[in-house]
Amino acid sequence: MRRNEPIRWLLALATIFQLAGCSGMGEKVSTGFGLWGGKDTGEKPAALVEFKPAAELKSSWQERVGGAGDTVLFPAVVGDSIYAAGLDGKIVRFSADTGKQQWTIDSGRKISGGVGADSNLVAVGTAKGEVLAFDAKGQPLWQARLSSEILSAPQVANDIVVVRTGDGRIFGLDARDGKRKWVYQRAMPALALRSNAGVVVTHGAVFAGFAGGKLVALNLATGNMGWEATVALPRGATELERVTDVSSLPVVDDRMICATAYQGRTACFDIASGNLIWARDVSSSAGLAMDDRYVYVSDTRGAIHALDKNSGASLWKQDKLLARQVTAPLALGRYIAVADVQGYVHLLAREDGSFAARIATDSSQIGAPPVALSRGFLVQTRNGGLISLSVQ
Repeated sequence: MRRNEPIRWLLALATIFQLAGCSGMGEKVSTGFGLWGGKDTGEKPAALVEFKPAAELKSSWQERVGGAGDTVLFPAVVGDSIYAAGLDGKIVRFSADTGKQQWTIDSGRKISGGVGADSNLVAVGTAKGEVLAFDAKGQPLWQARLSSEILSAPQVANDIVVVRTGDGRIFGLDARDGKRKWVYQRAMPALALRSNAGVVVTHGAVFAGFAGGKLVALNLATGNMGWEATVALPRGATELERVTDVSSLPVVDDRMICATAYQGRTACFDIASGNLIWARDVSSSAGLAMDDRYVYVSDTRGAIHALDKNSGASLWKQDKLLARQVTAPLALGRYIAVADVQGYVHLLAREDGSFAARIATDSSQIGAPPVALSRGFLVQTRNGGLISLSVQ
């Protein structure tokens, strides 16, 4: 991407910037905008190319929850259940196999953060900074008020609910009653993307990316920081040029953690120490995926890159989806799935990035990355469609 392109679209979106006090750690403010998948650069989405299908995408079932408006609502998959929510406050539990509704509740709030769950608890966040918790049968458990809006899905693990707020804080709440166990906060730069990226909870730790290109590992039980790593450093003469945020979720395996930054790079680190393993100049706001061989990145313009997991070497690039605001990829064995602004789901061959299959959903944008199921995967559209897909 040419250097002045991100400046143009940032200025074009200045009218919808929202100002919010940072974290009580100075006089700075955080300025940003909502993100639906990849960035809208103002370019016309690339036309869909024709190809000879090597596979077939089929819909196993389709259901609906409320629309998402300008938010990105993440569904949660726990065992054989799917939990999904709409902006209007409706939360629904579905059977992952059949799509049959098991229960529906009206939370009475506008939901902005999607759903997080484990086998015992379901949690959502609101634009007013509320966390609403329910049991697996949909019965209310508790409510907690945090410091600012919640734009990402809470995460539930080891009797702790981890919630990220828009002012740069991460809270650890007791899953039994919602009482605060710990809070992590850091200073924010003058300008930051208004991101729906939450946290990844695994290996007894909380991993999160931040404005300024930083990635941190926190102890799940205490919130203490284990390490901090630099994904990318801000560059440029103006504050807009220096926006270098980790605005998507990192990906983790037993050995390494990888993250990507807007106007920055993609980098992988040792999960135990935070030491850099490799970095590549691939900028992204949508996010990335990882399997046993490759790291896949949806870059800022909509191209999909495959990088060698051990070295970061470039293996292939699929550039026929430019300006289609693609989601983060999902690795599916021999294939990679991404979704786009017009509600299409694309299947790419793992080995060379060629198109293998495509399916249309409800013509509305898919912002949250596809979610793996035991058989196939799930997408949630902006208009509230919840669609289970399988690869044939």
